[in-house]
Parts: sequence; structure tokens; C-alpha cells
Amino acid sequence: MTYDPGTVSRRAGDGRTPRAGVIVDDWPRPTRRGVTGDKNHETGYADAMPRPNEHVASLLLTGGASRRMGRDKANLSVDGTTLARRTAALLERVTALALEVGPGTSGLASTSEVPLGGGPLVAIAAGGRALRGRGHLGDALVIACDLPLVTEELLRFLADYDAPGSVMPVVAGRVQPLLARWGERHLDLASLLVARGERSLRHVVAQPDVTRLEVAHWGHLASAENFADVDRPADLERLGLRVDDVGANEP
Repeated sequence: MTYDPGTVSRRAGDGRTPRAGVIVDDWPRPTRRGVTGDKNHETGYADAMPRPNEHVASLLLTGGASRRMGRDKANLSVDGTTLARRTAALLERVTALALEVGPGTSGLASTSEVPLGGGPLVAIAAGGRALRGRGHLGDALVIACDLPLVTEELLRFLADYDAPGSVMPVVAGRVQPLLARWGERHLDLASLLVARGERSLRHVVAQPDVTRLEVAHWGHLASAENFADVDRPADLERLGLRVDDVGANEP
């Protein structure tokens, strides 16, 4: 899935406390949210193996049409596992509750978007309702299934980032709402927007209380390639990835 809301303007903060809806280059690194353990003062992370975050859930979106790829991206197999199952395994290590929104190709518990094929905003709205039905009333990671180089470290960074509500990275001037943490309010807003007939993610990305993270925040643990999606076969080649035999692409 590709999202391009255009270039995001840069605004300065006070250099100490993150303010929602602004981009600053000198915020402090994150502290842990919902995970116990002794902290390494240099990284802000617990030295022990972190447990899944119990306060942030996750939604894996697998229902895209994959027209430009010519085959179902969720079931593309790279290095012996499908993109959907690889990402699902990462999410299960990062959050205590992980759901798939799509046909059920990842091995996670799944829910379906209504209407089918309605796009990512519809899928996020369906996922938010499913999380509420399971008793989760907090934030959630929202991750597209076509991100073959996303890492556990990056997902954990977003889940644990010490700022209220939605946290969305900015890569090359573009906000990344499909590799982001969505706040409780914005998950609920997605349902309201869909009910009004809206389908664009811009209505959420433009909210003033979205915290946008520039490369200065995430560059110590990721590169732009970790955010790269694969829409076409050429995208796989560009990232140096080879798809396994077609027979291996089944869940």
C-alpha cells in the first residue's frame, strides 16, 4: 500500500517535550510505555528482553487488491515465509494483542473490512471496532502487509514512543500512516469518517494532535528502506529481494 500526502512542513518545538502535531529534530529518544525492566540510559530501552506491550495493540492490513503486483502481496513468499506471516510474527512479539484485517492469511485472528476492498481507512475502521470488541480501548500499531524490510525494533519503537495518541513517522517528507501508531481517538475517527463516506487517510493524517517523527527520531534504528513497500515486481528487485517459487506463496 502506498500513501503520499505530499510534503510535510517543518516546525520547531522547544527541544525538550514532544508536542502533538509538530515536527522537531531534537526531541529526546523514547522511554518505554507499558514494559518494565531496568533501562539503559543511552537507548531508553530495558536491558532485559522486552515483553509484548499490553497497552498498544496492532492491526495488520492484508486486504489490498495487489493489482500492480499481479499477485496477492500478502502471500508473496520471501526467504521461506510470506510477507503477511513474517509481519504477523513481528507484531506478536511487540504487542500482546494483534489482529489481521483481511482474508486470514497471516495466522493471526482476523476480521473483515466492510465493504470489502474499501481501502485502508475502511480496514482501519474495521480493525478498530474489532479491537474494541475484544476490550482494547487504547492505541494500535497499523501496519500494511507489503513492508518486507520492517523490523521488530522499529515496530517496538513506535509502540513504545513516549507521546500521547497517534505517532506517525515522516520519510522523505511523507507521513507514513500505514507504518504508524494510531491513537484511540483516531481509530474511532476512522469509523466516523467511513460512515460519512470518506475514504482518504488525509483526514486523519492532517489532525493537529498527530505526532510526526522525522528521521532524527528514528534514524538511529532504521533506514528509509525499512519503510519501503512493494507495489510492483520492480520494487522487489530494487530492494534486492527474490520471491520464492509460486508454490511457496500459499499460507
